[in-house]
Amino acid sequence: MYLSLWPGKPYPLGATWDGKGTNFALFSEHATGVELCLFGKRGRETRIPLTEVRNFTWHGYLPSIGPGQRYGFRVHGPYDPKAGHRFNPYKLLIDPYAKALDGEIEFGPDLFGYAWEDHHEDISFSEIDDAHLVPKAIVIDEAFDWEGDQLLQTPWHETIIYEAHVKGFTQLHPEIPKRLRGTYAGLAHPAAISHLQSLGVTAVELMPVHHFLSQPGHLADKELQNYWGYDSIAFLAPHAGYVAGKAERQVQEFKEMVKALHRGGIEVILDVVYNHTGEGNQLGPTLSLRGIDNYTYYRLVEEDPRYYMDFTGCGNSLNVRNPQVLKLIMDSLRYWVLEMHVDGFRFDLATALAREFYSVDRLASFFDIIHQDPVLAEVKLIAEPWDVGEGGYHVGNFPLLWSEWNGKYRDTVRDFWRGEESGLAEFAYRLTGSSDLYQINGRRPHASINFVTAHDGFTLNDLVSYNEKHNRANGEDNRDGDSHSRSWNCGAEGETDDPAIIELRKQQRRNFLATLLLSQGVPMLVSGDEMGRTQGGNNNAYCQDNEISWIDWNLPEENEALLDFTRQLIDLRRRHPIFRRRKWFQGRAIHGSEVRDIVWFDVDGSEMTEEQWQDGFIKAIAILLNGEEIATMGERGERIIDDSFLMFFNAHHETLEFNLHPDLQAWEWSILINTTKPRFVQRGKRYLEDQPLAVAARSVMVLKRLGKLSAEEED
Repeated sequence: MYLSLWPGKPYPLGATWDGKGTNFALFSEHATGVELCLFGKRGRETRIPLTEVRNFTWHGYLPSIGPGQRYGFRVHGPYDPKAGHRFNPYKLLIDPYAKALDGEIEFGPDLFGYAWEDHHEDISFSEIDDAHLVPKAIVIDEAFDWEGDQLLQTPWHETIIYEAHVKGFTQLHPEIPKRLRGTYAGLAHPAAISHLQSLGVTAVELMPVHHFLSQPGHLADKELQNYWGYDSIAFLAPHAGYVAGKAERQVQEFKEMVKALHRGGIEVILDVVYNHTGEGNQLGPTLSLRGIDNYTYYRLVEEDPRYYMDFTGCGNSLNVRNPQVLKLIMDSLRYWVLEMHVDGFRFDLATALAREFYSVDRLASFFDIIHQDPVLAEVKLIAEPWDVGEGGYHVGNFPLLWSEWNGKYRDTVRDFWRGEESGLAEFAYRLTGSSDLYQINGRRPHASINFVTAHDGFTLNDLVSYNEKHNRANGEDNRDGDSHSRSWNCGAEGETDDPAIIELRKQQRRNFLATLLLSQGVPMLVSGDEMGRTQGGNNNAYCQDNEISWIDWNLPEENEALLDFTRQLIDLRRRHPIFRRRKWFQGRAIHGSEVRDIVWFDVDGSEMTEEQWQDGFIKAIAILLNGEEIATMGERGERIIDDSFLMFFNAHHETLEFNLHPDLQAWEWSILINTTKPRFVQRGKRYLEDQPLAVAARSVMVLKRLGKLSAEEED
């Protein structure tokens, strides 16, 4: 067919429909030619050379093309891997600015830019066309009735994050229609939102929803799937595999999901993967950036640009030193905020984005442009503060505006409850927001995203049930996954019918949850942990798109109590600002009084000494949180006054009797939480005397102050 091509514009990149036609624009600095490829309903391809080039952007406007049109690109240029160039016009390329994709990539040897029979030698050149295996980008109409929807902007100190997988969260939900399970529409269903609301979380952190490579070659051979999604291919397109309706509805369905969650008071945070792509190393397929301009988009080894710098363990790293790559990332982030209304981002292996050269630089361009951006400065920014490169662990080192997954919190809390010898000072820092990590550079307690479990590793149930990983279902002879999980099986590996071990495991789960939700900072739960979800000891279920990873909503009766306990903890945190302070504890007299905001006691009721803080053998502590000494004001400038609480943490293997400090004996106390019990204590015992308080082995006890004793009662 005949198509009239107008010059068009170099901006915006990608395909932009203006109501009359579509502008196409693709950046490639080293290309010698670019063809726009349009596909008809029966797959017929029409190639249109883009002859207009400005600032290395190839562009053209087609007045007759509108929403629903499938397209891709073929890019001409040198195929010289030793010089860093891998152009191959036989490979149909996905637009890096595609807003939607029709289907998923089908793995096959035709996807590779080199001859497959020489798959250990990428210098060869493939002349096999792969258009039949590559999903086509779709021109979309971005019009959508948001009905007044806006970002929720829940304050950080009120935030409780729930990490979830779009598919796994609803795939087995009995109240969601089967055709909607595992999709954006499924997550928008009232049954899904009702669970989040009843739990009390304020944000869902969705594992990757950028369109990703679902079945890389190493998984295709094993008939496994890339379930987690950490192999992005298109940074602006919602993953096509989570769509309930037709392919062109994926943007619409995603927006409807966000709107529904916002209506339910739930923020949406995306786990984004800008550190690498699904194209892998030099032996990987040519799907998008590699064929568009390999030298520009990827970090190549300077002495031998045939190979890729790999700070991620996934074969490549994006070249964030290049302005065009930074532009792609920033355009993607702004798009998800402005057009898709997401409330924030969690950056996978964020340290890789801070590598200007080889070392990590806190002043990297990536941070500079985010801090100067008026859109992104208003959303939640969370870093996974490590990568797999040398010197890649940077917990506590990210700049202002950033919160971080606090890996030290996870490790310290796990060690504490499994009885490892470590100083109580470390545990105290983690419990109070990790001021040792975040206060020095002006950040607040919300800089610490506290978590005990995450998608990567054991579930909470498995953390207390397994000493070793059990990953054989992954097909790697149990070699994959972390071998040092800091877990404890409570006396038996895996499933057991020993009632004592079963009860201890339940208690340990409550200990972890209580510690997490009573800590200063921002707590993050993993979906299913509140219901005792298990992966059978698999601590790296990245490839298990099946019942191993999906949430089982048919709760055993024994786990209903755990769900209730979690809800009670979240409700306690929500009702009491003492557990979610905006500023650091001072540990000294404030407001002109002699009463401190936090005091630490040993088992004898004496205040902790410096020697005790460093004693690795002490595994128990009592903490007074003074609700009358919260050194922050409310939203309207009012003084915040809360109840006061006594918290007892006993990780010792025996019951300990805590004496109350004489000053505390003048108050009436009621037991609120005792993790030896499956639920909160409804009518807790009131302590009116100076008798010691027995705190069971491996348990948490929380007391709430009721009032001061009268003179007669004191006598």
